[in-house]
Amino acid sequence: QVQLVESGGGLVQPGGSLRLSCAASGFTFSSAVMSWYRRAPGKERELVATINPGGSTNYADSMKGRFTISRDNAKNTVYLQMNSLKPEDTAVYYCNALRLLFAYWGQGTQVTVSS
Repeated sequence: QVQLVESGGGLVQPGGSLRLSCAASGFTFSSAVMSWYRRAPGKERELVATINPGGSTNYADSMKGRFTISRDNAKNTVYLQMNSLKPEDTAVYYCNALRLLFAYWGQGTQVTVSS
């Protein structure tokens, strides 16, 4: 049974930091492309960051330099370190796994940036 379980979201003040985690199971994690997406209220889902099996990463321009994606294959976990958070980062953040012809999604974790 494929599962992606996000955690680490919460309320943080502007300029603060959060570290999101996504625990994966039920598929070959090490060969999957792992990504973080987010969906803000009233907006479409957008890609935040991607990490390939070989460790190569990509980021949306607005998050470059602030967010860092990483993976620990021994723990079947992907992380998103978020620094210098802004109110416009408020969204539900989703973990995504892509392997071969299949894509999997987590349930999402809420991140709220507000004073």
